[in-house]
Amino acid sequence: MTKLECKEIFEQLSEYLDRQLPADLCDQIDAHIEACPPCVRFVESLRKTMELCKDLKEEEKPAPLPDQAISDLRLAYQKFSRERNAEKGVLKNGREA
Repeated sequence: MTKLECKEIFEQLSEYLDRQLPADLCDQIDAHIEACPPCVRFVESLRKTMELCKDLKEEEKPAPLPDQAISDLRLAYQKFSRERNAEKGVLKNGREA
């Protein structure tokens, strides 16, 4: 099987953390995470967040965000991502960003 990329890992993280994936795929994800410092940090953060959320009582959970707030957050993230990539000189369409 081919080497997994970070994006593929992120797409399956929930099932991976719940061990709902086939054992061989979990092994591949384990191997990738062990060799990828950004994925290590992300998975550790996600695990900690999941543990903290388990301890929340129903009344402690915040109300859902309004649609406009979600839209604003997405736009802010996209802007941040573009700026970060531009700072790093990430290539886009074969040209420097």
